[in-house]
Amino acid sequence: MREDFLLLNPGPVPVDRDVREAMSEPLVSHRSAAFEDAYARAQAGLDYVFERSTPSGARTAEDGTSLILNGTATMGMEAAVANLVEDDSEVVSLVNGKFGRRFARIADRHARGDRVEATWGESIDLDEVRAAVTDDTDVVTMVHNETSTGLLNPVAEVGEIAAEHDAHFVVDGVTSIGGDEFRIDDWDVDVAVTDAQKALAVPPGISALYVTPDAADAFDGEGAPFYEDLDWHLRKAADDQTPFTSAVSLVRALAVAVEHIEDETMPARIERHRRQARAFGEAFVAMGLERFPDVAGPTELSNTVTAIALPESLRGDPDDFFDAVEARGVSISGGQAHLGGEIFRVSNMGNLSREQVLRGVRTVGEAMLEAGVDVDAEAGMAAARAALD
Repeated sequence: MREDFLLLNPGPVPVDRDVREAMSEPLVSHRSAAFEDAYARAQAGLDYVFERSTPSGARTAEDGTSLILNGTATMGMEAAVANLVEDDSEVVSLVNGKFGRRFARIADRHARGDRVEATWGESIDLDEVRAAVTDDTDVVTMVHNETSTGLLNPVAEVGEIAAEHDAHFVVDGVTSIGGDEFRIDDWDVDVAVTDAQKALAVPPGISALYVTPDAADAFDGEGAPFYEDLDWHLRKAADDQTPFTSAVSLVRALAVAVEHIEDETMPARIERHRRQARAFGEAFVAMGLERFPDVAGPTELSNTVTAIALPESLRGDPDDFFDAVEARGVSISGGQAHLGGEIFRVSNMGNLSREQVLRGVRTVGEAMLEAGVDVDAEAGMAAARAALD
């Protein structure tokens, strides 16, 4: 693989050298003081990310606990649901993309699931949410940043509905937390889920939850999968450990990565991600391409993932385009499920530089031309530079 290979797909994302170097340090026992120090650093940094994810840096959560899980975010999604429900509990899941659907499938395995669905790429209808969530609803799940479509969903409005009915609110912030605004208390979130390999910029393999006191009080770890007993995770976290053998090297990497985020500060990081997302979006439109999502209704465009409709001439058979991107040492993603062959997606999560964003824009423009699509690549570059400057 070429040395300047650039990951621009929505996870895993590029990892800084000192994060990688932290993983190469000699292994220690997961029950050692050295590991406990790494866990404590990682947990403190996660607390900062979860609690300070506003443009002002104001605190948005009080007294919660960050937990590090030995698995990617799907484990965190399931753990959050499984610890809050019983077989006869009712879970309302909001679905307008692949990861909303995943949350619903998880709920179906552990409780009585109900869904509020919208076409992928369209907004959730809040009136339908109000009709579906009742005093009998135990948990509401939704995705904040729907990675499969490039949409930001209305967490604040749904959280208010859940709170009105005393339902616990579990939110997938996998591709927003660490890169965009996320207000735990203001949005009535009980459990927030994120993943190391996304905006936190750590290699894949671990994830994190933020658990509020109300959620912790409601957990029933005995009813959850053995490995996902969050009561047990909370007890061990108090001693800077995990219940089972820890991903020692990945926790060390996470500790370094979240310290980088504190150094940058969340307000600066949020603004950088928003600026880079504008650069990608405005550049591709200036080339003559079309944004994919329909932002009518209570949704916004993602600030960490840019989804673009493939030109008509490439739909269903975009291999020439993706091959041309790969030949330039860049990785982007196509659509998922029925959106395969319909869209492409570019990520700006993590620690991308201005030069890397411009390289991504240039690569897409050149690859489109090579695949026979008449785009204005130079107009795209000019738009990207203007947005970044």
